[in-house]
Amino acid sequence: MPPMAKNRFNENAGPTQRQLRVGELIRRTLSEVLMRGEIHDPELNRMSITVSEARITSDMRVATIFVLPLGGKGKAEAIKALARNAYELRRILGKVAKLKHTPELRFLADETFDRMDETHRLLTQDAVKRDVDKPADTADEGGDESDNA
Repeated sequence: MPPMAKNRFNENAGPTQRQLRVGELIRRTLSEVLMRGEIHDPELNRMSITVSEARITSDMRVATIFVLPLGGKGKAEAIKALARNAYELRRILGKVAKLKHTPELRFLADETFDRMDETHRLLTQDAVKRDVDKPADTADEGGDESDNA
């Protein structure tokens, strides 16, 4: 019989199913609220903001929301406008989500697209293209005799 684990919660483990479910509920709800312009802030309603991800802590008390304004311009202004309206967004989220505790909302700019652009730029460099397009030399030239037997 295998020994029992002292602590079944591993700090390095990924999010639980509940965290993923609640995070997706938060992401979807905030997206709909921003799309419909339910927040009474003309500056925020002028922006078209994509809510790409919501990560929630294991105690469900803090949600980090990753957002990106359309076109990627004005990230700082979008974050400030969302932070300024975090109380109202949290209140609406509490009505819709019906969670025991509505998490505190923290907003960050989503850097995923910037990282994808940088990766694409690196892969299109001549030196990298040359290495990738290089014909695969037979790696077994001096080697594995067991295939011939």
